[in-house]
Amino acid sequence: QVQLVESGGGLVQAGDSLRLSCTASGHTFNNYPMGWFRQAPGKEREFVAAISWSGGSTSYADSVKGRFTISRDNAKNTVNLQMNSLKPEDTAVYYCAAGIGKASASWYISLNKYNYWGQGTQVTVSS
Repeated sequence: QVQLVESGGGLVQAGDSLRLSCTASGHTFNNYPMGWFRQAPGKEREFVAAISWSGGSTSYADSVKGRFTISRDNAKNTVNLQMNSLKPEDTAVYYCAAGIGKASASWYISLNKYNYWGQGTQVTVSS
């Protein structure tokens, strides 16, 4: 069992930056590929970014490519999402998730690749 806790959400203005963190506990962190998803009101949860178990590969949704960066620190059991040039359409609850396997990050772009989820952190971007 893996427990995930997100932090770093908040209210910012368009163009600002925000850094989300997810801390994992319960199992060996570096066994797990990690991902970030988001869910806006009235919409389905969608993929944002993923990173492989080793950190050697990353994958991004087209909507955030070039603005968001996912990274991990296996020594600290954390995965981060640096969000720059934020837009109002980035407003959502952001969820951290842990998957299984040692495939490339591009494999982990759908919800069903993940077994463990955090509770989410709210990000609100005002125009």
